[in-house]
Amino acid sequence: MNDSSWATPPDAGYWGPTDQGPVQGAAPAGPAYDAHDAQHTRPMPIVPDGPAAPRYGDDQDDDRGAARLSGPLFRDETFRDETFREETASAQPYPAAPQTQNPEPMPDSSQPAPAPQKKSAGRDLGAAIGVGVGLGVVIIASLFFVKAAFVGVIAVAVVVGLWELTKRLEERKGIKAPLVPLALGGAAMVVSGYVRGAEGAWVAMALTALAVLVWRMTEPPEGYLKDVTAGVFAAFYVPFLATFVAMMLTAEDGAARVLTFLLLTVVSDTGAYAVGWRFGTHKLAPRISPGKTREGLVGAVAFAMAAGALCMEFLIDDGAWWQGLLLGLAVAASATLGDLGESMIKRDLGIKDMGTLLPGHGGIMDRLDSLLPTAPVVWLLLVLFVGSG
Repeated sequence: MNDSSWATPPDAGYWGPTDQGPVQGAAPAGPAYDAHDAQHTRPMPIVPDGPAAPRYGDDQDDDRGAARLSGPLFRDETFRDETFREETASAQPYPAAPQTQNPEPMPDSSQPAPAPQKKSAGRDLGAAIGVGVGLGVVIIASLFFVKAAFVGVIAVAVVVGLWELTKRLEERKGIKAPLVPLALGGAAMVVSGYVRGAEGAWVAMALTALAVLVWRMTEPPEGYLKDVTAGVFAAFYVPFLATFVAMMLTAEDGAARVLTFLLLTVVSDTGAYAVGWRFGTHKLAPRISPGKTREGLVGAVAFAMAAGALCMEFLIDDGAWWQGLLLGLAVAASATLGDLGESMIKRDLGIKDMGTLLPGHGGIMDRLDSLLPTAPVVWLLLVLFVGSG
C-alpha cells in the first residue's frame, strides 16, 4: 500500500471539518482517496526535538507560552504561517544603502591653498633680548671694573640656581634636597675657588656634601638617601662647576678669559638657534630636546670656531688662532651636551623651564645650562694653551 495515500489533503488544516458538518463536495478520506490527488499533498513538517526545538512556557518566555495556547492547533498550520512570513519578507525590496553622515565636501580648486605657517621662536624675543642686554651690562661692568663684584654676581647666580633646582625637585618628585647648606656651601665654594684656586674649591665641595648629609639627619629617615643624593648632585652641578669661572678670573688677563668663555658659549647657542631655525630638518636628539637639529649643531660649531679664533688672536695674551678653532669646537660640544643634560632633567621633571625669573628666558638655570659644563672645559684648555697666568 502506498504511504502517500495517507497524507493530509491540501489545505486540510484550514478547511477541515467544523461544527457545521462536512463540507459539501469534499473528497472522501481513507484508502479510497486517489493516488493522483496524493501527489498534490504536502509532507508533514518535521519539528525538531531536543535543544534545537523552541521551548515555550518557561520562566523566561511566558508571552510565547501564551501565544502557543491561543495559536494554531496543528503543526502544519505553524509551518504554513512561517512559510508565508518568509515569502512575504523576501518580497520586500532591498533596503537603501545607508547614507554617510556629514560627507566631506569636495575640494574646490578655485579656492587658494592656505598660506604656510611661519616658524615661531616659541618665546617672547623682545623680552628675551631686553633681559639679555641687561644681564650683559651687569656682567661686563662688574667684570672689568671690580673683579670681586663679579665673584658676587657668580655667587648670587649660584644661590638662585640652587633654589630653582631644589624647588622643582620637591614639586615634581618629592625630593627634599636641603637648600640652606647647599646655598651657604655653594657661595663659599665660589669664593674659595677665587681665593684658593682648585684646592679651595675641592675642599669647599667636600664640606658642602658633608653639611648636606648632617643637615638632612634632622628630619625623619624616610627618603634620606634620595634627598642627600640629590643634594650632593646639586652641589656639584651648580656651584662646583661655576667655581671654574671664578678660577679663570684669577689670571692676569682673567677678565679677557671670562669674556672669551661667555662670548664663545653665547655665540655657540646663537649659531645653533639661527641655523637650526632657518635650515634645521634633521633632529639631533628628538627624545631629549625635539627642537635641536643636526644643522643647528653644525651652526654652533661654525660660529664658535670662528669666534674662538678671533678671541684667542685678539683677547688672550700669547693666544693663537688655531688654538681658538680647537677651543670653539670644544665649547660647541660642551655647550650642546650641557643643554641636552638639563633638557633631560626637565623632561624627567615634566617641566619646560626651571623658573620664571627671567622673562623670555625662563629661570637662571635655563641660562646656566650650557655655561656650567663649559666652564671647566674653557679653564682647562686655556691653562694648556697659555698657562694659568
